[in-house]
Amino acid sequence: MRAIVGVAVAGAVGALIRWGLGTAIGQRFPQFPWATMAINVTGSFLLGLLFVVLTERTTASPAMRLTLTTGLMGAYTTFSTFSLETFRLMEDGAYAQAGLNVAGNVALGLVAVGFGIGLGRAM
Repeated sequence: MRAIVGVAVAGAVGALIRWGLGTAIGQRFPQFPWATMAINVTGSFLLGLLFVVLTERTTASPAMRLTLTTGLMGAYTTFSTFSLETFRLMEDGAYAQAGLNVAGNVALGLVAVGFGIGLGRAM
């Protein structure tokens, strides 16, 4: 139950941070999606930092790791998870899998958003 509450509360905080930062950057620089890029890059950095701190430098409880990584960072950006997973594949020497992960996520994501837009417009 502690993990569920932690993820829920941290998720709300992460979502609010994303919204606030996204709004602030988006209003200042509306000509390019800088807000999304800033959120993806800072989220990737923070998840990498949290990963090391929570798994290699401290003995954080599983509930705390879940709260901060899945709750806070998951609501802030899922791109950070994609980045961490890709980095870990490269770190393990699985370069083909890392490349497939990048290409697959980008290509399939674009196809999926296209289908979603098409379906939404057809409704």
